[in-house]
Amino acid sequence: MKKLQFSPKQRQVLEWWREGGYDAVICDGAARSGKTFALSVSFFLWAMARFHRQRFGLCAASINGARRSLLGQARPVLEGLGFRWEERVSRNEVAVRGGGRENLFYLYGGRDEGSFASIQGVTLAGVLLDEAALMPRSFVEQACARCSVRGGKLWFSCNPAGPEHWFYKEWICRAGEKNALYLHFSMRDNPALSPRVRARYERMFRGTFYRRYVLGEWTAAEGLVYDFFRREDMRDAPEGPFSQWRISCDYGTRNPASFGLWGRMDGVWYRVREFYYDGRERGRQKTDGEYAADLKKLAGGRCIETVIVDPSAASFIETLRREGWRTRKADNRVLEGIRRTAEALKSGKIVICRGCEAAAREFALYRWAENGRDEVKKESDHAMDDIRYFVMALDSGGGSAAAYVERAAF
Repeated sequence: MKKLQFSPKQRQVLEWWREGGYDAVICDGAARSGKTFALSVSFFLWAMARFHRQRFGLCAASINGARRSLLGQARPVLEGLGFRWEERVSRNEVAVRGGGRENLFYLYGGRDEGSFASIQGVTLAGVLLDEAALMPRSFVEQACARCSVRGGKLWFSCNPAGPEHWFYKEWICRAGEKNALYLHFSMRDNPALSPRVRARYERMFRGTFYRRYVLGEWTAAEGLVYDFFRREDMRDAPEGPFSQWRISCDYGTRNPASFGLWGRMDGVWYRVREFYYDGRERGRQKTDGEYAADLKKLAGGRCIETVIVDPSAASFIETLRREGWRTRKADNRVLEGIRRTAEALKSGKIVICRGCEAAAREFALYRWAENGRDEVKKESDHAMDDIRYFVMALDSGGGSAAAYVERAAF
């Protein structure tokens, strides 16, 4: 492995624990700013330098996210330094050995309010919480409470949200009171990003997303959610064979139902057709069986790999399963889904094709609530929800950790 180059801010992350004065470190700021990479490497180095036969927590919004973002980025570096690594996937744990020491690292997912139970009762010497602002407060506080071993420390990373977010108020604004080192990152703190790549990310966002993910500001959401989307940017569906087909569904009885047909070609997913039905406007509600027939018509005889469905639509999911459809309950994390959808649209990972009028109409209407909190107005959001469900079901991996380390090496 080539010698890694770290920015001054990343070096602070790698070395802060050597002095021993702080109880925690908080790294926030722009997306792609190198904070998670430096934090995960530093966390393992600290654990292996200071402890033997202790347990540690690696937390993200999901266990797969922890495995990808934290283990994936740190592993090549640690193995390059001579550490031995044994991952026990079925138990969501990793044993790391080196320098005559061995420690155990557990993976946790802080997806919803019930997640705190997964970490309850364990004793940890340290915990790393990646994207802490996306986790429920109950989970974060339970994880912090588990760190009762002498010399234990807390490690946080996050992209900014709104200024009323509890993590901003309780940890960032009160970092001094909590004896925490606070480090704010910009994209310039990541040596792996060239000026050209930084400029591309700066072009990807506008409005709230730009201020948060490019400037790294904790700013209130306002205006249109996808303020960069333009109807004139919609394209005709490409001709020729698609390699995969999926359908995403936001189910409604009293509220509208929205289904999207997605085809994959050359690594891009196209929303080629859609179904939208408003029972209130039409004056008649449809049954689960009728909606299943509408979905079959939308599929048009294509081989549908999976149908991603609103997780609250239990009866509709069961109807589809009985009719032979392969279904998947959607991940309904709203803010994370909005962020990923924005990135997918701007990067061209997904394309909304001409003819998808319900989606086009809602993109022009879907707005943040005017209450200072990160909430969207619950109106004109049904196609927006089914698109968000689709994006959250995509493989969100951004390339191998080895490739990341290669890009960071100079």
